[in-house]
Amino acid sequence: MAQTTRLPAPADPQPPQAARRPQRTTHHGQTLEDDYAWLKDPAYPEVTDPDVLAYLEAENRYFEAVMAPHAPLVETLYEEMKGRLKEDDAAVPWRDGAWMYQWRFEVGAQYLRWYRWPADGDAGDEQCILDEVALSEGNSFFRLGALAISPDGRRAAYACDFNGDERFTVQVRDLDTDTLHDLTIEGTVGRLIWDAAGDGFFYVEVTENWRPYRVRYHRLGDDPAADRTVYEEKDGAFFVGIDRTRSRRFLVITAGDHVTQEARVLRLDAPDGEPVLVAPRRRGHEYYVDHGEGRFFIRTNDRDADFRIVAAPEDHPQETHWQELVPAEPGLYITGHAVFKRFLVLEERVDGLDQIRIRFHGEDGESHRIAFDEEAYAAELGRNAEYDADTIRFVYESMVTPDSIIDYSVDTRARQVRKVRAIPSGYDPALYETRRLHARARDGAMVPVSLVYRKDCYNADAPRLHLTGYGAYGLGTPPFFSPARLSLLDRGFAVAIAHIRGGDELGRAWYLAGKLNRRTNTFNDFEDAARALIKAGWARDGRISISGGSAGGTLIGAAVNQAPDLWRAAVLHVPFVDVLNTMLDAELPLTPIEWPEWGNPIDDARAFETIRAYSPYDQIRAQAYPPMLVTAGISDPRVTYWEPAKWTAKLRALKADDNAVLLKTNMDAGHGGKSGRYERLRESAEEYAFILTAFAPEASG
Repeated sequence: MAQTTRLPAPADPQPPQAARRPQRTTHHGQTLEDDYAWLKDPAYPEVTDPDVLAYLEAENRYFEAVMAPHAPLVETLYEEMKGRLKEDDAAVPWRDGAWMYQWRFEVGAQYLRWYRWPADGDAGDEQCILDEVALSEGNSFFRLGALAISPDGRRAAYACDFNGDERFTVQVRDLDTDTLHDLTIEGTVGRLIWDAAGDGFFYVEVTENWRPYRVRYHRLGDDPAADRTVYEEKDGAFFVGIDRTRSRRFLVITAGDHVTQEARVLRLDAPDGEPVLVAPRRRGHEYYVDHGEGRFFIRTNDRDADFRIVAAPEDHPQETHWQELVPAEPGLYITGHAVFKRFLVLEERVDGLDQIRIRFHGEDGESHRIAFDEEAYAAELGRNAEYDADTIRFVYESMVTPDSIIDYSVDTRARQVRKVRAIPSGYDPALYETRRLHARARDGAMVPVSLVYRKDCYNADAPRLHLTGYGAYGLGTPPFFSPARLSLLDRGFAVAIAHIRGGDELGRAWYLAGKLNRRTNTFNDFEDAARALIKAGWARDGRISISGGSAGGTLIGAAVNQAPDLWRAAVLHVPFVDVLNTMLDAELPLTPIEWPEWGNPIDDARAFETIRAYSPYDQIRAQAYPPMLVTAGISDPRVTYWEPAKWTAKLRALKADDNAVLLKTNMDAGHGGKSGRYERLRESAEEYAFILTAFAPEASG
């Protein structure tokens, strides 16, 4: 049955029609035909093909034309969202050695300024140590990836991305003289670790195709071209990262993919030494290393998918010396750990809800959890710079409680709320209510759903629902607070997050049940959650808008193919929709590392058929679809711009309806969209205007 037109395309201008240039490939005896493969510029990561650029620019003009009549609504939403933003916002100051640090937004500023002052002095002696506002001048995109202060406090090393391609440029500023060192290192990821003496720092280089693969050490004053290679990863399926233990005594070098993690440690007071391997890689083994008081504390899934904690002497970190400290328990998922001088902090999840546990280092391992009261919430460690501390800082929020910075005394268990997100235009949490629901999936699994609504605006007789989800990589979606979301709640929407399989909300088994050949559980869970919400009265067929980004865009693409009549509108942000073609292209930087998550269709015929059966781009067919807004980033190294472009082109050619399909490509940004806090708000306003217009006239408000 044809779908009722919900957001019609305008008569003028006509939507762009991408040229069809069939390209055929054969895999496992099956022929794939792709009419729009030409949208991938052969020169990528440069995009210079005039036909490609012309198509993207035509789509942007069409987006602007369709949205032009709704400009007043976009502006209304933008001003609402801006009114909820504290323009002169600032972080709760934190101590790090001899200094107190703080970042601040000034009124009208898109970016931060970073300050410090002596810990035994006052803020009147403050010094601006980094000015993002000045660094961003003349650039349409800016992102600070790292800011690292040398141990002696004299220098600041920082890494910046100026076009959204996540290739960061490193520079060093002398804080005593406020001058730049004659140093520029390009092509890095945004992470920097100083050695113990402050003579140099470690960084990670990326390949031309954006794979972080090599750790190098730069000693100040040396030529960067001669920087020592500390570690280089030869396996193209593994990415490299660096971190520092909380004791600040060791550099941790990690190499891994989505199922395997390997670590090496190097003393920061001996930067010219050789890294020591903790445990050799074996497929499926993940472990994460921290250090304190002469021991390594290691979170490992060697015996249980939901992890346990072991310890080993710092001189002998290998597996043969591991001794169990915190065993695995049924129903307990250990998601993180941090070592302090007197205690270990465990981040855990029980029945899908975050927990924070303090475990003292004494012989008896005395421990306790921080108590939380709400039915659904999110809690995690915040910024805790000091190793020798009696107080920890954590962040707490829920779908009705703004994120709050809380200091917690581990001895007295007293809490001090240091900051609650301010909503200058006004916010009364008593007007809103959050629920924790469960939806029965078609195979019997119970899928948690977090939901929020405004009690005096929600109309149960004509319910409107906005549903989101992610469901990949074992990345759960917490029930977080969103000031932007209020623009939907205040117009009578309920908003829900489906905690579908593929995420880790219910532990690693929940993740494993939504990957590889079980990927369709993710998509079915989302549809089944929607139908359960309809049955419970929270929504009706055709009165649900949906959104998701990146791998969450895979979800939304599958959802509109699978059950198009359920949805009033769909928003796909930088969506990973061309799954099969991408997984067949081993030259792309992210493809080999993605095979453990999605499958390798090059070598595995079963993986080829599994992916082909759900890959959103491959499953587009001649049926009615809801209105769709699709976004892309020209310099996005994670989901390349041609995926959303190809999706839009094919969808427009095949769909059997008059609903608008819009593609907006950021021509100077990457995976995260535009930079700058106000620019991000405007993009959110456009998304919400699109959704509200699809419900018009009832919800345009």
